[in-house]
Amino acid sequence: MSLSTVARRGLYASLLATATLAASGLAQADATLDKIQQRHKLSVGVVLSGGPFGAIDPVSRQPVGFSVDLARDLARQLGVEVDLVAVQPANRVQFLQQGKVDLLIANMEWNAERDKLLGHVPTPFYRVGGTAALVDTSPIKTWADLKGQPVCTSQGSSYTQPLVQLGADIKAFKTSAESLLALRGNNCVAAVHDATLINPLLAKGGEWSGYRALAPELNPAPSVIWTRLGESDTQQRLDPLVKQWHRSGWLIEREQANHITPASPALVELRTQLLGEGA
Repeated sequence: MSLSTVARRGLYASLLATATLAASGLAQADATLDKIQQRHKLSVGVVLSGGPFGAIDPVSRQPVGFSVDLARDLARQLGVEVDLVAVQPANRVQFLQQGKVDLLIANMEWNAERDKLLGHVPTPFYRVGGTAALVDTSPIKTWADLKGQPVCTSQGSSYTQPLVQLGADIKAFKTSAESLLALRGNNCVAAVHDATLINPLLAKGGEWSGYRALAPELNPAPSVIWTRLGESDTQQRLDPLVKQWHRSGWLIEREQANHITPASPALVELRTQLLGEGA
């Protein structure tokens, strides 16, 4: 179920097409950047349900994680404060559409359906695929084995449609934590979420020592910073910042600092590509 090299190139081509559209002036201008400067604050929706991309530090009680690092650095480069707003897969799109946040960096990969609802910064900052947490003794060996089986995931997950196509019986929960709890309660045979959430969780052992992950990754797709539709000014302002994250190696450093495993080959691919393109 993993995307082939050709498919990945198609996704990146679609993302870059958005950049061409914005540069041509066909997309509408927006006032988001002016509002951010007026209130001297950038509001970013992030998922803080646990894992290396977003969580609450048990000691400081402050948000931490890869997505949090990105949001804070965007605010720094814009010369404003950051307001981190906790969102869930079930409400993150509505938070952005209703103006409750300026941007989403919220475990939300690009796909054609989402592209009809929201805009995005053209250059991806990551690539993520899904995996399934299973008990070690599960007879499930491939994604096809999930046909007719109860599978837990989050509401609004990008893996719902691929799982439906596989014939899985979807049990959608408001948060990934609830989904994983349902798996531990034997309410489903597998819990499907980003590999960047599942793999570090299983690697910790402890209460998850009796579980394993299903490979290869399901439906890997580019991770982008989401804006509202038509916000070409915001997209054009932020895109060079994302490109510089890649060129400088900062994203690779933040991936390592947040103990994201396995390391994403997309970061190396995009850095090499952008270094070759120059400024």
